[in-house]
Amino acid sequence: MKTLTFRLFYSLVAICLLYACEKSDSETAGSPLIDLQSDLSAASFGDSLSFDIAVSDKQVPLSTVKVQLFYTDELVQETVIRTKENGTYTGKIWIPFLKDVPDAVATIKIVLQNINKTLAQESHEISLSRPDFPYLTLVTEQGEYKMEKTARNQYAVAADFPFSIKGHIKTPKTSAQNSEMTFGYESGAVAFGSTTDIPFSNSSSGLYSITFNTFNFQASPFIIAYAVNGTVMSRIDDNLFYAEPNMTQGEPVVIDGIEDLSDWWIDSDFINKQGQEYTFAAISGKYKITADLQRKYFIIEPMNGNDLATLQPDGSGAIWIIGEGIGKPALTNAVGWTTEKALAMAPIGGKKHQITLVAGETVNASSINFKFFHQKNWGGEYSAQTLTSTSDLIFVGDGSNGRDSGNLGILEGKMLSAGKTYVFTVDLSAGNDSAVLNVLEK
Repeated sequence: MKTLTFRLFYSLVAICLLYACEKSDSETAGSPLIDLQSDLSAASFGDSLSFDIAVSDKQVPLSTVKVQLFYTDELVQETVIRTKENGTYTGKIWIPFLKDVPDAVATIKIVLQNINKTLAQESHEISLSRPDFPYLTLVTEQGEYKMEKTARNQYAVAADFPFSIKGHIKTPKTSAQNSEMTFGYESGAVAFGSTTDIPFSNSSSGLYSITFNTFNFQASPFIIAYAVNGTVMSRIDDNLFYAEPNMTQGEPVVIDGIEDLSDWWIDSDFINKQGQEYTFAAISGKYKITADLQRKYFIIEPMNGNDLATLQPDGSGAIWIIGEGIGKPALTNAVGWTTEKALAMAPIGGKKHQITLVAGETVNASSINFKFFHQKNWGGEYSAQTLTSTSDLIFVGDGSNGRDSGNLGILEGKMLSAGKTYVFTVDLSAGNDSAVLNVLEK
């Protein structure tokens, strides 16, 4: 009987201790409370939405309150505020302005946490709509143009524009919750929040419209004007556009979108120009044609499939020039020893490769130091053992005659005649290792 009494006593003590622990844990967990004091029922995309939230916990100090924005189940924005004490906190949460997102109901979730990580949560539906701007502004170097609203999300301005004009677009401030917003150009597309100029272009100067849609970010006329033989050029940057068409020797070359084409420097090794008519001069094949809008010339390079061509064992492919005293469209754009600027010789058939130069303009009249390579990079190259010259003006260096092996130089006491045209031809008909350089003065 005594033993049973002791066992009962100890059991009662254990139950009391367990109850006390549970009660202590419950008390120390805390009970955070949220009191939203702002109307978060509606907003526009692009708004910076203000809110006031009263938070409290009578038992445990608070840690943070989070205001989260969900589009469906995706968390797209969050504001975190440290809550060191009970009270009312003010903050803002940005409503992202994304393309192709229609008016919809989203969710604002408020999450309050104390230092014991006990949470209180509540959710509120918020109706989001795209702002209906009364107008937009196109900002260019020439000035600002007001873009009138033509339909929901659609804006346009018609003016006497040049065929190519760059600018970004800004919105007016439409409420206390938003500020001026901008649309610019990033990674080949119109982007929200950028002020990098959008490269608008038209087929000709004069009266035409520039348009923009704030829903899908589509702009026009937009990088569609430049094309070679119907192949639209892709953008590298604001000044460089390229295409990779198949060209046929003797066939017309049709270049669209470049209004001042008559002012451009045309590389005669690749394109014959007769008045306003152009035909392809090099052998038929695939070429990379890059339009340099700043220097107003075309960089034309032979290709093999999807890669730039290299010299092939049968003498076909391409020969490249790297070095000093040569440059296109002028010596102000000299190649030097920069492989990215290497010049391609034009393949003209019969295992011959050609480049035409004008003394004082595209080749230095008194000093040259360039050489021929098998690729547009370091690697295979011509030397005194694989290249000879028939010219009485140009010699091939052998390492002891004033030029490194394979580098070209002008013979001592001689010069190229300023303004005269010189055609350099590398003949590989005797084999790649028995190349012959011929230089013809025109």
